[in-house]
Amino acid sequence: MEAKTPEQSKTIMTDMVLPGETNPLNNLFGGELLARMDRAASISARRHSRRIVVTASVNHVAFNRAVPLGSVVSVEAKVSRAFKTSMEVFIDVWIEDRESGAKTKANEAIYTFVAVDETGKPVEVPEITPETQLEKERYDAALRRKQLSLVLAGKMRPNEATELKALFK
Repeated sequence: MEAKTPEQSKTIMTDMVLPGETNPLNNLFGGELLARMDRAASISARRHSRRIVVTASVNHVAFNRAVPLGSVVSVEAKVSRAFKTSMEVFIDVWIEDRESGAKTKANEAIYTFVAVDETGKPVEVPEITPETQLEKERYDAALRRKQLSLVLAGKMRPNEATELKALFK
């Protein structure tokens, strides 16, 4: 199976925030943003694996900036690392300034997807070869996040988490 780059999985979904998607403060509902991120990340994981994918976990979500009514919002997703059957997808959310067109990062998230066959059985996925500095940083950090998740779930002993131990040496 040939390795792929994060750029090959890049997915950008751009839409406008409408009144029915906002809370009483006229900002996009968090749940609506989560759904948009899940869809973009799912497409990204499918582009990478070329298989059916299912959301395994939402590992991190940061709502750093409100997304106001009428905003043009772009959700950008890329596979940051592939493991045996799972893929970590990093999502950046951007708000476009109405007048200048400048984009400001508003939020981010990290989702994990598993590739499956038609019966729901996990299948192997191609490796990732990061190219840019940011892709390399996200790639390296993905292993630490995976090990932390496994330790917290009781599926890995802390002394086996080599990437985490390296942070504290």
